[in-house]
Amino acid sequence: MKIVIVGGGFAGVNLARSLGNDKRFEITLVDKNNYNFFPPLIYQVATGFLEPSSISYPFRKLFRNFTNVKFRLGYLQRVVPEENKVILSSGELTYDYLVFATGAKTNYFGSDNFKNNAISMKTLDDALEMRNKLLRQMEQASVIEDPDQLRKLLTIVIAGGGPTGVELSGMFAEMRNGILQKEYPELIGKGGEIYLLTSAGELLSPMSEKSQKETYDQLRLLGVKVRLNCRVKDFVNDTVILSDDETISTKNLIWAAGVTGKLFDGILAESYGRGARLLVDEHNKVNATENIYAIGDICLQMTDPDFVNGHPQVAQVAIQQGKRLAKNFKLLIENKPLKPFKYVDKGSMAIIGRMKAVADLPKPKVHFNGMIAWFAWLFVHLISLITKKNRFRTLFNWMVAYFTKDQSLRMIFKPSWNKFTDE
Repeated sequence: MKIVIVGGGFAGVNLARSLGNDKRFEITLVDKNNYNFFPPLIYQVATGFLEPSSISYPFRKLFRNFTNVKFRLGYLQRVVPEENKVILSSGELTYDYLVFATGAKTNYFGSDNFKNNAISMKTLDDALEMRNKLLRQMEQASVIEDPDQLRKLLTIVIAGGGPTGVELSGMFAEMRNGILQKEYPELIGKGGEIYLLTSAGELLSPMSEKSQKETYDQLRLLGVKVRLNCRVKDFVNDTVILSDDETISTKNLIWAAGVTGKLFDGILAESYGRGARLLVDEHNKVNATENIYAIGDICLQMTDPDFVNGHPQVAQVAIQQGKRLAKNFKLLIENKPLKPFKYVDKGSMAIIGRMKAVADLPKPKVHFNGMIAWFAWLFVHLISLITKKNRFRTLFNWMVAYFTKDQSLRMIFKPSWNKFTDE
């Protein structure tokens, strides 16, 4: 059985590894990058607390011990379902079964100003771009004399009250109150605020009310200006315009306000549901197709009785769907009945700052916070990294940051992107 997997995130990698070394399958994983990375920690790369190699790993090295798994670098351009073929930027592949595991992309809600001027937080490239931009602007602020321009450089606005927005704002607040005062003493007292904006009436919407309130209170104590029920309407001329027409002058709008699915050339319109996600049945087969499946953030499955509006777009769903689909492919090749996917919610958590975090467990329903939740967050994210090497590097960096209240990764790298061909 020839299976092509498009996308090498949590879902795609778990599917490929679960079928690894099973000679009945010939697996080709396609991705636009030659590495897998761990999205929940890209904000720590963006803020200089982790290096990119701590949360990423090359696909070819990851799969080199699997004799039936191959990797192809390239972008998906078109699907030809009637010929069981995909057209890539690097050639063509035929398949018996095609699996979309592409994840989601940043949702700019149709605004070119957001897309062109805000900093996204979805990929490692985004994280490195943000780190470089903010460090350059700190250096510029250290020599500038115009107070208005200085405030624009030092003010950070984060759109989105989910885990990424919360964790970024907490990290920036602690850096402002600690590391940056030591390294940029000339900027102490020169202004600059950290804003966290969300269109919802609370932070961390999927979590418990206790977690939401504690997160709000802790961020306020750190000096973050949290605005609820507040939507960003536009970003133009170094000005963030809010839904109530209030404005914030800044050069730094970080966009963590949501994601959307992707449209694939060759897939019929009736295969898509809310948020441009692919509609799938209980076995993750895409509607209106015969041999095309979708797993992870890109799919919308409403057959799970506990999640009739679809599963949350989180790592655990992608991991579990990848493993379940692998088992179903094995059942399929053995002509046995397939088993429906059922998500097992293992809880949710978010880190706010040093020794500050919140966590909710569903069964039994338990909420905890503070140091215990902080250590739990560290442990869960550490063991979720894909290799032992990643875990060791990350643990080392975290230990240095914890004991020194500092880190040494605040370097500005300036790659010459014009030398490379990229899409």
